[in-house]
Amino acid sequence: MWRNTKDRELRDRAAEVIPGGMYGHQSTAMMPEGFPQFFTGAKGTRITDADGNEYIDYMCAYGPNLLGYQQPDVMRAVAEQQGRIDASTGPSPLIVDLAEAMVGMISHADWAMFCKNGADATMMALMIARAYRDKRKVLVARNAYHGSMPWNTPRPAGVVAEDRAHLIYFDYNDTQSLADAAKQAGDDLAGIFAAPFRHDTFADQSLPDAEYARTARRIADEYDALLIVDDVRAGLRLCRDCSWETVGVRPDLSAWGKVLGNGQPISALVGNNRARAAASRIFVTGSFWFAAVPMAAAIETLRIVRESDYLERLTAIGEQFRAGLAAQAVEFGFGLRQTGPAATPMVLFEDDPDFRLGYGFCREAMTRGVYMSPYHNMFMNAAMTETDVAQTLEATGAAFEAIKKSRASLKPSPVLAALMEA
Repeated sequence: MWRNTKDRELRDRAAEVIPGGMYGHQSTAMMPEGFPQFFTGAKGTRITDADGNEYIDYMCAYGPNLLGYQQPDVMRAVAEQQGRIDASTGPSPLIVDLAEAMVGMISHADWAMFCKNGADATMMALMIARAYRDKRKVLVARNAYHGSMPWNTPRPAGVVAEDRAHLIYFDYNDTQSLADAAKQAGDDLAGIFAAPFRHDTFADQSLPDAEYARTARRIADEYDALLIVDDVRAGLRLCRDCSWETVGVRPDLSAWGKVLGNGQPISALVGNNRARAAASRIFVTGSFWFAAVPMAAAIETLRIVRESDYLERLTAIGEQFRAGLAAQAVEFGFGLRQTGPAATPMVLFEDDPDFRLGYGFCREAMTRGVYMSPYHNMFMNAAMTETDVAQTLEATGAAFEAIKKSRASLKPSPVLAALMEA
């Protein structure tokens, strides 16, 4: 039987010593009531919370779990490297090995730099774009998420106007809006940020239109600015290269994170020779950016990416997951919108403006051992099996039945409602 006594106790303790009780994207403040905040175990496709409840995890640590938690080959590389050297006075030779591996895999890449988080990588990309021709203006799609730095955090408390003074916004997949933004920047255009596909929170996902992607490339060339693809969320889940290879467009820079070390803390920025001199001019660093253990994990992860059918398997599993949910929605009389790639599914209910159906559904599934999000895209991983999908659909079928019976009494999250209104 599902329980959350220990989680509630931990929340009470956390509220005394952590601002807000928890912070960042892994805070459960916006999740349905009772969703666990604290976890004590993870293996393969499953996570275990502080009360011992086990879940099939469709959030995959919000992306980093690509191959399965504690994938044996990756963990073996981690253990072996921990016995040699990790963070030290200088990097290990693995930094060269990893840079060579990424340059060898990513079509537009001539060099690579490493850091810890996606926000580090996108911040580096922003700096390099501005250093490239000493220009200031950067184009960013409205509502696109590129990290939590002041220039783009979705919650602007503590941010001043100067932090965003040189950002110009356009509508994703709208070539005219993009062209107008570039015209507004004029001779001061430094770079264009592009998400590999539209993956805004609370909204349907949409794949990039090829003409939109080509327009972004053309404008960057015309204005002698850098085109940046933020592949932190989608990298290696759409293809074994930069995600915009799927539409035939190569950027100057691409930011990578999440999956790179299959859960080990490492991210990267890769670029072409056009951007090399600018990358050499900026100063960026971190005490743990050069640590060897995450690099060993990344090297092994990339080997598996190159040599296995991980991508085909997680895509097929994602398609099975979607097909099962679609059939259940019809059976129980609900409308579902399933958008974006099968590997990063977004599942939203029709006629659910305040997300009360999504919240009720995900909570019912959670108490039956399936962890999903009612407002954020989810993630598939290569360890998932048909058995996992079958067990998931058993839980979601019961969840559909439960919310059909209690539909009139379902309530939206007051925190989410306030956030959406703001």
